[in-house]
Amino acid sequence: MGGWCHESLMAISHAWIVRPEARSCFFSAPQEFTEEKFGQAEKTELDAHFENLLARADSTKNWTEKILRQTEVLLQPNPSARVEEFLYEKLDRKVPSRVTNGELLAQYMADAASELGPTTPYGKTLIKVAEAEKQLGAAERDFIHTASISFLTPLRNFLEGDWKTISKERRLLQNRRLDLDACKARLKKAKAAEAKATLWNDEVDKAEQELRVAQTEFDRQAEVTRLLLEGISSTHVNHLRCLHEFVKSQTTYYAQCYRHMLDLQKQLGRFPGTFVGTTEPASPPLSSTSPTTAAATMPVVPSVASLAPPGEASLCLEEVAPPASGTRKARVLYDYEAADSSELALLADELITVYSLPGMDPDWLIGERGNKKGKVPVTYLELLS
Repeated sequence: MGGWCHESLMAISHAWIVRPEARSCFFSAPQEFTEEKFGQAEKTELDAHFENLLARADSTKNWTEKILRQTEVLLQPNPSARVEEFLYEKLDRKVPSRVTNGELLAQYMADAASELGPTTPYGKTLIKVAEAEKQLGAAERDFIHTASISFLTPLRNFLEGDWKTISKERRLLQNRRLDLDACKARLKKAKAAEAKATLWNDEVDKAEQELRVAQTEFDRQAEVTRLLLEGISSTHVNHLRCLHEFVKSQTTYYAQCYRHMLDLQKQLGRFPGTFVGTTEPASPPLSSTSPTTAAATMPVVPSVASLAPPGEASLCLEEVAPPASGTRKARVLYDYEAADSSELALLADELITVYSLPGMDPDWLIGERGNKKGKVPVTYLELLS
């Protein structure tokens, strides 16, 4: 919008020139403004369309400021960091790279694992989580960079460029209107004096000439301002495109976070002995899960516990037989890659037979598909009645 605003403004400005004789009544503008405030002078009103353009422009500016500020808070919650970035931008200097909270947490976890023992279950888990947090931090950095360029920068450009031009021309229009109203008041007084004495003929002619010039200047400035205000529509189109880019970058960011955490949970689930058994019942009843709830819930890979209670030898899957009662059908919600030969790989939407055995971790079931069987995570299944 900024380019055409400037060109239109220059073209119209060169076509109109303020004539010297009009300047004699311009000194009355402040007085005219004061009298209008006290209801002692008439005011030239703008047409309804022009008033609507003004209101639309003000609303656009106000909401753009609010959206810009809140997006800045979303991308950088630290107010001190925001102030620092603002100063760097004003000085036209590159903002230094800053470590994200996720990357800092990853560093702390890696250092803790190194000191507490990287070969212990806790140390190994800290290292794995640190790697995931580092990936999350890198994804966050990319998201902030992309959102700043595709969304924040266009909003700032509008407020610091186009809107300043609009505000300047609106102030000029206000001054031209005050000049026009002052000339109207002067002509009115001159005609009133003329009715009493013929000596005021020259004064009336002068006032009429000043009024014509003031009206011309007002009309010219109104046209300039109108063109700028109508350009707000193109601003909305531009901001709409930027908003789509922002949503796209945010979607990419959260999708990356989801993949990183899902991979992390799978890796943690393969660590033997990472979690101890619970005191929950050995064979909890299989309860049906609402399809809507199951589909909307992000799959959580539970801990992989032995099929046998702690202290006993693991059961051989080939020797496992389904119970006489208690088997159920289940639909697979998500693809699952088996961690080892004791697990059964799953494909989304396939149907399998599942059942539980005494001593099993309640977050796992035995799944069978044809002549294949293995442990499967409950959160990847929709149990059918």
